[in-house]
Amino acid sequence: MRVVFWGTPQLADTTLRALIDSGRDVVGVVTQPDRPAGRGRKTQPPPVKLTAQEEGIPVLQPEKPWGEEFMADFGALAPDITVVAAYGHILKPEVLQLPPLGSFNVHASLLPKLRGAAPVNWAIIRGHAETGVTIMRMVEKLDAGPMILRAHLEIASHTTAGALYAELAELGARTLLEALALIEAGEAVEEVQDEAEATYAPKLSADDVKLDWSLTAKELDRWIRGCDPVPGCWTELDGARVRIFGPQTTDETATAEPGVVVSADPRAGLVVATGSGVLRVGEVQPAGKRRMEAVEWIRGRGVTEGARFG
Repeated sequence: MRVVFWGTPQLADTTLRALIDSGRDVVGVVTQPDRPAGRGRKTQPPPVKLTAQEEGIPVLQPEKPWGEEFMADFGALAPDITVVAAYGHILKPEVLQLPPLGSFNVHASLLPKLRGAAPVNWAIIRGHAETGVTIMRMVEKLDAGPMILRAHLEIASHTTAGALYAELAELGARTLLEALALIEAGEAVEEVQDEAEATYAPKLSADDVKLDWSLTAKELDRWIRGCDPVPGCWTELDGARVRIFGPQTTDETATAEPGVVVSADPRAGLVVATGSGVLRVGEVQPAGKRRMEAVEWIRGRGVTEGARFG
């Protein structure tokens, strides 16, 4: 079975490596073009591209995966099946229908819940107790195709989106290999999704994740963990952005207005008043600086008691 793999970030690379290590015949990889990344904004290849090159697998990097030229290059790979994991574009019907066995997606949620671009982030933000992965046949409608397999994963109470992504990447890779074996054997059973149960997890931009300190401490805790490391929740202090990480809720209370720093102790750390309760902040990233422990920021006179985040 000739497989063409579509994916871009580290999450996708875990899946690609699992396909290669299992002996699957990966005949091509489609990934995003090289992009500027990191503090130096140097152009860097996607992780998936590096793995493909190491294995001698042909790589396609279209700006957009459609048009005559791309379809000719894609068709020349002669895939029997395509697998998509965090590629970054919605694929058109002519792309999905080219492989005789179809196109399948590794989606990081228990569909039909959390369809969309940011299911891992929103699972934490919305306080879900569990999530998982779904292997589904791709159709034109976003994340709405029939499901082949689902695998469940409990969400730990203090996990971050980054940590959960890593767990789901491993789970998704294992589940995909099971699904491919069923498809190849002609034993896959496709379950139609219940549209009445569908929820959505839209992409989060930096503009979406400014902290609203009038929320409760528990709600803020979920937002911060759900956006760690990216896009990274932020607030403002004296007109400058500060990203907030490492939250911890406590039984403490405060009479201060939401967003006011009630404690900035260089040994005990940073505590901020919220709409209900207080939030301990473990790490920060001031504008133009590296991520650091809150106590280090306090020692450097970055924030003092009585200051107000807004």
